[in-house]
Amino acid sequence: MAKVSMREVADHAGVSVGTVSHVVNGSSKVAASTAEKVNEAIDELGFVRNAAARQLRSGHSSSLGLVVLDTSNPFFASVAHGARQACDESGLSLLIGDSGTDEARESKYVDLFAEQRVNGLLVTPTGSDLSQLESIAGRGTPVMLVDRASNGYALSSVTVDNVAGGRMALDHILAGGCMRPAFIGGPQSLPQVADRLLGARERVAGSGLDLPVFGTEELTILAGRNAGEKVVALPDGERPDAVFCANDLLAVGFMQAVLMFSDLRIPDDIAIVGYDDIDYAFSTIVPLTSVRQPAELLGRTAVETLLQENASVSSEHHDREFTPELVVRGSTRPI
Repeated sequence: MAKVSMREVADHAGVSVGTVSHVVNGSSKVAASTAEKVNEAIDELGFVRNAAARQLRSGHSSSLGLVVLDTSNPFFASVAHGARQACDESGLSLLIGDSGTDEARESKYVDLFAEQRVNGLLVTPTGSDLSQLESIAGRGTPVMLVDRASNGYALSSVTVDNVAGGRMALDHILAGGCMRPAFIGGPQSLPQVADRLLGARERVAGSGLDLPVFGTEELTILAGRNAGEKVVALPDGERPDAVFCANDLLAVGFMQAVLMFSDLRIPDDIAIVGYDDIDYAFSTIVPLTSVRQPAELLGRTAVETLLQENASVSSEHHDREFTPELVVRGSTRPI
């Protein structure tokens, strides 16, 4: 079926094309009775407003673009939920891209959203080079980093103190009497993972304890289970008595390996701490101790801060950092 034009709507309603344009764009210049005739013509003919053309005229759309590392990760799903709620309250729509921790894919989404003239971009970057985002911000599209600090780039950010979170996890593990902690996770090229490991290493520094790292290429349940199989196969004297996992998905997979492939008891023989405190962390077979990030608040704050900066005449950038919280459950030893 051919698209109905604004001219056809105008002829059907007996008004000018300009009048139809005013009605479609919500102008108050048209009398109520005339607007009613135009809207009846729109409904009868099935006219659909050309949003792309309107964006070209106005120079921007009514959308924000969000690019995250993995939409299947409940943490990023919660971030997106918080961002969407803030967008709804501001009359904006949210476009979501999943980079899959692939820098080239992330770059494509960023370019695509910028070409669509979104009102702003919210991005959790994969790599350390943020020059593309800085360039886009310099050309007039506001950019907000989510779950990632700006680290000297001229960009605003909303993040969590992951170094402090790593220290919290190890503080709790050591307070429970564990003396052979280990770190599970990767890739360490992700600043979030590197910072959590840094905090954990800071906590054991000077204690005489080692912190072996069992690296993973992904932050998934399967990667955690694979790492867990390697750990439980170690001899008793070499096997960690506690693990700090870089996120909850790894921790869930690690827990599966312990329960499926060994007779080890959680937390008596091996304690497990995750990170993020995703919704089902409390409902695992052994409820998971985790370092909680305020995921929905991150998404909401990112949108609200970006819109505030968009409305401001100042070019000042803002870095907002939240403090994580340790949530203790059954996967770690009581203190």
